[in-house]
Amino acid sequence: MNSMSEKTMSEKILIIDTSTEACSVALLHNDNVISSFDVTPRSHTKMVLPMVDTLLKQAQLKVNDLDAIAWGRGPGSFTGVRIGTGIMQGLALGAEKPVIALSTLATMAQEAIDKHQAEYVMAGIDARMGEVYWGIYRNENGLATLVGEEQVLNPEVLTQLTYPEHSFVAVGTAWQAYPELVKMAKITVLESVLYPNAEAMAPLAKQAWKSHQAVDVEEAAPVYLRDTVTWKKLPGRE
Repeated sequence: MNSMSEKTMSEKILIIDTSTEACSVALLHNDNVISSFDVTPRSHTKMVLPMVDTLLKQAQLKVNDLDAIAWGRGPGSFTGVRIGTGIMQGLALGAEKPVIALSTLATMAQEAIDKHQAEYVMAGIDARMGEVYWGIYRNENGLATLVGEEQVLNPEVLTQLTYPEHSFVAVGTAWQAYPELVKMAKITVLESVLYPNAEAMAPLAKQAWKSHQAVDVEEAAPVYLRDTVTWKKLPGRE
């Protein structure tokens, strides 16, 4: 499953996501978004840099030409989030570029907003170990905006929650892993949005850049949601 696509925007921002089974890269440049997406479990380390190179060549840019580098900071697969964070660190340090952290859950909600005009979105990623990475988003002027906080929860806890006031579009792998979650509210499962896609990160990255949310690479950290997971920071930054 591989696709490349193009649509309209600005700023020069490279976007990388390897947080789930999908590996994707996007580039904002000259009011366009060019992107590449592939579902390739366990191949992210081999695929992501060639994907970056392909998009940069297509846009006739080098990493030094970028304004910032954005990446899917999680939640997701521990290994996948680590790979994406490591790639982001390497590119940003080498080119001395600021970085933008983007939520993988918000990314899936953004795709539901962009492609299906969703008003309220439940985003859930199967976290394995009988848990779900979870977030609820609303459409605010076309951008996925978090309601409450992102959490890691047991599906049984989730099924006891009710949201009678809204109809929700549901995205992510949690709905296939735990079909009982559809009992929570009036829910339409969007099976076309299973994984975060760097292309859907583009509006979030652009907004974050305009809002001065880019930070130095030393300040950037992944989000795992599980407290038991530890992250090794850059050497000398522990």
